[in-house]
Amino acid sequence: MIPSDHFVRFYNEVFKFLDERNALRPYYDQISRHQELHCLEWFKREGLKGMYDYWEHIRIEENCEMEQKLLPDRLYFRMSRCPSLSKVLDCDAEPCAKYCDHCAGWVLPLMTKCGYYYVENIIGRKTPECVSVITPSKEVAEEVQREYLASAVEENTVFSNLDNWEEVERNKK
Repeated sequence: MIPSDHFVRFYNEVFKFLDERNALRPYYDQISRHQELHCLEWFKREGLKGMYDYWEHIRIEENCEMEQKLLPDRLYFRMSRCPSLSKVLDCDAEPCAKYCDHCAGWVLPLMTKCGYYYVENIIGRKTPECVSVITPSKEVAEEVQREYLASAVEENTVFSNLDNWEEVERNKK
């Protein structure tokens, strides 16, 4: 088993390699398809509570400084210190310019297939914190996206699947 300190360095270099070849999207899509094996039916069946339970397990397992709030119409996350990016920043290599895109990269397709909206603000490319919301409501997602875009510190740090709203709505069934 590879230690997490080594794994994130490896991941960082893989992201750089793939980004230079415009191949990050297919990579994220493959990771998302793999995650479907573990999460798709669970998330559809258990909804926001199932998602909360999943990320609570990740929070504990990966020692994330993360707060989750499960509300009736959304699941809210605030990662105040991402262990993955923090480890990348602690090593001697420059972080991949799109390192933080990997979360939205695999989560967005999965949420779309589950019939949920996902909006994330990664705050900054070299800031190990982010906020995100998962909701079944298009209106809530649009409101959150407007808020995140208005507060974005850097360009291209807000991600959502609102462009695929028709597919999200179709997949609610």
